[in-house]
Amino acid sequence: MPKVSPSKTIFSRFTNAESGISSLLLLLQNLFTFGGERLPQMGWKAAEKLIRHWKILRGDNVMIIRGKDKGETGVIKRVIRSQNRLIVEGKNLVKKHIKQGQGHEGGIFSVEAPLHVSNVQVLDPVTGKPCKIGTKYLVDGSKVRVARGQEASGAIIPRPEILKMRRTPRPTIIGPKDTPVDLVMEKTYDPKTGKGMPEL
Repeated sequence: MPKVSPSKTIFSRFTNAESGISSLLLLLQNLFTFGGERLPQMGWKAAEKLIRHWKILRGDNVMIIRGKDKGETGVIKRVIRSQNRLIVEGKNLVKKHIKQGQGHEGGIFSVEAPLHVSNVQVLDPVTGKPCKIGTKYLVDGSKVRVARGQEASGAIIPRPEILKMRRTPRPTIIGPKDTPVDLVMEKTYDPKTGKGMPEL
């Protein structure tokens, strides 16, 4: 007797239903069965979700814990949050073939490829070993990152200095659409004298 999956027997009850429902059930049957056998489940990497609250930041010192550069340390150059990936400076190099075009030469270049965030760990500022990241609130109410784990020191992981610098510097020259400083500093409202109060 041929092997029949349980899903086929369930879907066979609804064969006389309306055409829209029957086609939907047929589609579901094809998704879950193939030749009477159940298909394997989707891998966790394909079904993963994006990280909502990132603890690793650009400029952190990290150690690569998996891959061809396992055990090496580096600084995070860029964080790609839409893909749960990051680029470590000078690590995970791959060869890139680039065609010659206007303004640039062609050839084979070594480029830093992105790593998945689960393949790196932040270094403990005291011990220098990779550790997990926890959060803690100080007495003044500020939220800080701390090193946690079995061999972690529990020290505060400082925020990278590179994040304090602006990527695009503030303009220093006053443009035609900028408001003059004397107009900005002019006091136009005084509740005691009634200056600037709306007329009702």
